[in-house]
Amino acid sequence: MNILVMNGPNLNMLGIRQPEIYGHETYDDLCAMIQAEADRLGVRVSFFQSNHEGALVDAIQQAYFDHVDGIVINPGAYTHTSVALLDAVKGVSIPTVEVHISDPDTREEFRRISYLRAACIATIKGHGFRGYIEALRLLAGASDNNGI
Repeated sequence: MNILVMNGPNLNMLGIRQPEIYGHETYDDLCAMIQAEADRLGVRVSFFQSNHEGALVDAIQQAYFDHVDGIVINPGAYTHTSVALLDAVKGVSIPTVEVHISDPDTREEFRRISYLRAACIATIKGHGFRGYIEALRLLAGASDNNGI
């Protein structure tokens, strides 16, 4: 199984950006934690992070041609603004799990809207970095049990 882990704008600044919300661990720490779990589960993961909406759309589309089996995505601020990401995920029909380190529903009102959620099989929010592990396990389990 091949899983793409995608992160949107400002997630490369983990550990620096608002540690009271996102914690002190870095983006590299996050990737290492996900890789360790992927190794344990016997799945391959690749990582992509961009601050640019079009680059994220391109990566989602490329996932189709690369025969990716699942996507874990934290779209960052694009969660609340990007119909383009929604359309890209719908267009490739790859099982996708939306992840948020914090719980957007407990923050500013505008963060409660997710355009992407409509195209995802699940949303995991407010579980910190562990949310990515939950998403990885969900996709790996879906592959074993449902033929996804």
